[in-house]
Amino acid sequence: MLKYANFDIVFQEVPDEVTLAINISNCPNQCVGCHSKYLWEDRGEVLDKEALDRLIDEYQTGITCVCFMGGDAEPYDVANLAMHVKNKYKTIKTAWYSGRNELPKAFHAETFDYIKTGRYEEKLGALDSITTNQRMVKRLADGRMKDITNRFQKQTEKTMLL
Repeated sequence: MLKYANFDIVFQEVPDEVTLAINISNCPNQCVGCHSKYLWEDRGEVLDKEALDRLIDEYQTGITCVCFMGGDAEPYDVANLAMHVKNKYKTIKTAWYSGRNELPKAFHAETFDYIKTGRYEEKLGALDSITTNQRMVKRLADGRMKDITNRFQKQTEKTMLL
């Protein structure tokens, strides 16, 4: 059963989107250097369709995307909730931040407009590091996935001058 510890409206987690980011607890990855260790615990409120609808309905006029931050313990439940968003809220995009290096077998990735994969490796850094092992992909109109990880990375002074 998915539970969420908290949520926020964010602008940096998904490029070009105003995102309702839902922090899902009971993270099985427990990465060294994790900035959200409180999400390792099985805590918070149940995240089901009804709870998700309450959150979206409250913020629907101000958001363009719903991002599930975690949920690796129950990835198929995350995908089912994303499908619910797609079916009920036609204009809202869906995203998933997974800490796994690969998606599970028979996983319906087409449910998401954006997917971040990759275990956090402290020595490699997060998405904003040019050495990161993590990847963010965006689903294009034709269904292909495009790596947009570079959108998170800081520009060098040389690049900024060009």
